[in-house]
Amino acid sequence: MKLVTFRAEGGPALGLVEDDGTTVRDLRGVTGDAGLLQVIEDWASWSGRIAQASGLPVVPEAQLLAPIPSPRRDLFAVGKNYREHVAEFGRSGYDTPQRSEDLPDKPIVFSKATTSVTGPFDDVESHPSVTTELDYEAELAVIIGTGGRGISYDDALDHVWGYTIVNDVTARDVQRDHKQWLLGKSLDTHAPMGPWAVTADEIADLGALEVSSHVNGELRQKAPVKDLIFDVAELVRVISAGITLLPGDIIATGTPAGVGIGFDPPRFLQRGDVVECAITGMGAIRNTIA
Repeated sequence: MKLVTFRAEGGPALGLVEDDGTTVRDLRGVTGDAGLLQVIEDWASWSGRIAQASGLPVVPEAQLLAPIPSPRRDLFAVGKNYREHVAEFGRSGYDTPQRSEDLPDKPIVFSKATTSVTGPFDDVESHPSVTTELDYEAELAVIIGTGGRGISYDDALDHVWGYTIVNDVTARDVQRDHKQWLLGKSLDTHAPMGPWAVTADEIADLGALEVSSHVNGELRQKAPVKDLIFDVAELVRVISAGITLLPGDIIATGTPAGVGIGFDPPRFLQRGDVVECAITGMGAIRNTIA
């Protein structure tokens, strides 16, 4: 299934996307006021009712929000998780945290504030009073279904409800100046997400998915998920080792090479730039820098 959250009178509402990738059906006749987070928490109950629903009204010109517009806690995110991105990061000449061309031997995990989340087609604020070095990072994001702590590698994918797309927008100068990741990754609107949340059973071969980004129509990033240094199961295992994962938790898995800081000179985003991030079979998000 492909589920979305759309803007409706009275607040966000849950919708079902048809196979054409454009038609949105209003699920409120089935799910009432429940949002995607609530549905994920009791997926065993909701999934059958949603799958069997028929005659649902079409939402004309649905205005999509992030699938989970207000996550219950910060997003987990992973740095330097594609080999070529590690190399470009190390060559960048910026005294950024963890700057090195050496491959990490353990996942580098940081967080993005919930207030960084915005819709798949909403504007991304440039925050000119805070940063002049704005960058893009197209990423596969994992949505946890069944929570838990101490999840084994072999069981990890059983705890994944589904997937979505995130642009891990980054203020490189803030990241550098503060010698850590949180502030430079968490500015408001710097985690556009969507357009859909795709259930795990829709993905036949996770490693074959291709992550890409374009800036103003120019291809910048392109790599298969199989190129991850630490795969999805390993990320779930590592994060859950001492932290209880909760239903609806989001893990952004890392970005391929081709980000702005990797060019010489760097190609940072400017107002008016349009960034599109896509993943095979999962649609695309498209955001203008405002």
